[in-house]
Amino acid sequence: MGPPSQLAIATSVVNRLVKEERSYHKEMEHQQSSIAKLEQGGGDENAEFTLRQERKALEQTKAMFPEIRTKIQEALNKLEQQLEQDKGPGDQSTPEDITKAKEAIASALTAIRESS
Repeated sequence: MGPPSQLAIATSVVNRLVKEERSYHKEMEHQQSSIAKLEQGGGDENAEFTLRQERKALEQTKAMFPEIRTKIQEALNKLEQQLEQDKGPGDQSTPEDITKAKEAIASALTAIRESS
């Protein structure tokens, strides 16, 4: 099997970034639940320190969203351009690559819409 096509590479970049964005959402939810637990039952002497650390981590996670959205949008634009280029004669992409690219575009658009 030969090297992956440019379309396959662009598709995998979009998929990786969407997966990364999803993991930031999961991390944020986990941090929010940790903060809620600490606020309710902070009985030990380190509770205040731990609470500050969790809040700081939550803010850092939230700060990642604009950056990851920008990366997804840029990768999405490149993927759409690559998809247009591969419609012409002499393209290297298989129908499977094209289908995966369209699925990646749909998931990226969903991720951008949900995080806005």
